[in-house]
Amino acid sequence: MSLKFYQAIKENRLKNKLSQEYLSEQLEMSRPTYMQIEKGERELTISEAKKLASIFSMNLEDFLAGNEAPEVKVNFAKKKIDNKTKKEKSVEMRISVPQEDKDKFKAVLTYVLKRVGGKPNVGMTVLYKLLYFIDFDYYERYEEQLTGAAYMRNHFGPTPVMFTKLVKEMENKNEIEIVSSKFYKKDQKKFFVNPEYEPDISKLSSREIKHIDTELKRLSDKNATELSNLSHKDVPWITAKEGGQIDYESVFYRTDDTSVRIYG
Repeated sequence: MSLKFYQAIKENRLKNKLSQEYLSEQLEMSRPTYMQIEKGERELTISEAKKLASIFSMNLEDFLAGNEAPEVKVNFAKKKIDNKTKKEKSVEMRISVPQEDKDKFKAVLTYVLKRVGGKPNVGMTVLYKLLYFIDFDYYERYEEQLTGAAYMRNHFGPTPVMFTKLVKEMENKNEIEIVSSKFYKKDQKKFFVNPEYEPDISKLSSREIKHIDTELKRLSDKNATELSNLSHKDVPWITAKEGGQIDYESVFYRTDDTSVRIYG
């Protein structure tokens, strides 16, 4: 095999956010041995190639050709403490590469604004945190993406990457209005949906709408400081690099401060 083939293995691993430790365990070898494979210093056996192809959700022919892998979903067990028994429980966890759905994110955003956008505390910062918890709490509860939106870690908490561009597009189409105001003497930017514009909530399932309503009931009365402080206790935000993207996978390592799923 060419060096390009072994480089493709590394690229597919990075693309799907899989660690060298994880793949070395799946191949039943040490991490240094696996590293030799990515460097092209050790050839793969047929059985190892088949196993990697399976992990990357590829057929063997495409894998051996050094093609790019599609989205990969990996099941493995992690440990979660059952508070009643104080024993470790094995919980199935799934890693998936987020696939941003702009239309669905827009549907969630406008639904949230229709429901709570008029509350005096709901400015841009509060809105950022509501969208973050709606997306990440849904992933923890159901192990499925809601909008798949990317969120970045900044000093004040999680920020949805597509928000600014989408809101600008909606403003240009007269779907929303952006208003500068104050909340307890602090500058605030608010967003109001045009009464004539109806969000397309047909893109949201009844389970998703119920989840959003639950999150809004739980969080929408909190102010920006309270929600920022709560997000700063959340493992996904804590483990992300400053200015880096927040990993959905990390919700399965949450503490009781922010976890919304009942384990065990």
